[in-house]
Amino acid sequence: MIEPARAADIRAFTTRLRAEGRLGSPFSGTQGVQLVLLIVVGGVFALVFLSIFGTIAGAMVTSGSVGWLFVLPVLLVFAAIGAIVWLVVRSFSGGRERWYRLARFAEANAMSYVPALASPGLPGMIFSQGHSRSARDLVRGEQPRFVEFANYRYVTGSGKNQSTHKWGYVAIKLDVPLPHILLDAVGNNGLFGSNLPTSFDRDQRLSLEGDFDKYFSLFCPRGYERDALYLFTPDIMARFIDNAAELDVEIVDDWLFLYAKRDLSTLDPATWAWLFATVGALLEKFAQWSRWRDDRLAADASARAAGAVGAGFVAGGVADPFAAAPDLRPPPGVAPEGRRLKRRVSVLGIIAVVVFVAVWVVTIFF
Repeated sequence: MIEPARAADIRAFTTRLRAEGRLGSPFSGTQGVQLVLLIVVGGVFALVFLSIFGTIAGAMVTSGSVGWLFVLPVLLVFAAIGAIVWLVVRSFSGGRERWYRLARFAEANAMSYVPALASPGLPGMIFSQGHSRSARDLVRGEQPRFVEFANYRYVTGSGKNQSTHKWGYVAIKLDVPLPHILLDAVGNNGLFGSNLPTSFDRDQRLSLEGDFDKYFSLFCPRGYERDALYLFTPDIMARFIDNAAELDVEIVDDWLFLYAKRDLSTLDPATWAWLFATVGALLEKFAQWSRWRDDRLAADASARAAGAVGAGFVAGGVADPFAAAPDLRPPPGVAPEGRRLKRRVSVLGIIAVVVFVAVWVVTIFF
């Protein structure tokens, strides 16, 4: 149910956000720069227009020939300026109401709300792209583990070639670091393949049993195929197919990310119902993942065990029968070769560089 929001409550909430330092200036960030440019350009246009027509008006008043031919353009310009001001005010008012509603929603679900956060610094692939990175409308939960729902923006290029990329993501904190694994959803791919901003070597792709390959392309580091099969048992694969087939999934370090090329933190109840059901279905299986260990770190486990055995002896070389048995499992963590997938070199990029160099050489020498 969407409850009504009173203007007084929205104003009080916005004031509290600013007092707590959780709300930046509306003139910060990429959108803020665009707003400043709009105001400056509009102001200069208005001054030039009024200056020109002021001069004309003075001449017409002096000659006694003021008429609708002059008044009508002035009215149209003032109407345009008023419309722009109204749109800006409405935009800010809509933003404040959105903050208020999402904060109320988060509070009702024992979560917290953050309006905006510059450069979240998460290890997922989308968080290292471009510049002017920012997350907005962050809804966070702490129990039974940390989960964050948010919308994300970053900018690539500059000037006329600048592009803003929009994502929605869910970040879930895991118990232990895991190998870098990517589930590229087949259903959201475009005409030229994956919609993800990074591509990886095809020899890292692992085919799983059943219908899983119809929904996801799974990538894992070379040599970690058995580990991926341990993590993605048939019941876990079924959870991803049933609940997350529209989302790209990335496991990196001790985080799991769900990505979508649209906002996920919204005012739409159906979207939240779907996201909560998806996260809830996955949380039930993460206990199994917490038991995973990287056998490549077995040498560290042996060293720790040897140290524990040595510590179990008391003075005189007599063993302590009550000493705890050493833990022979490898420690939590991932060996260096499993921490990141190898990226694929773009053939089109190489061709573009070769063509550019060839054209440059021809231009210089011929």
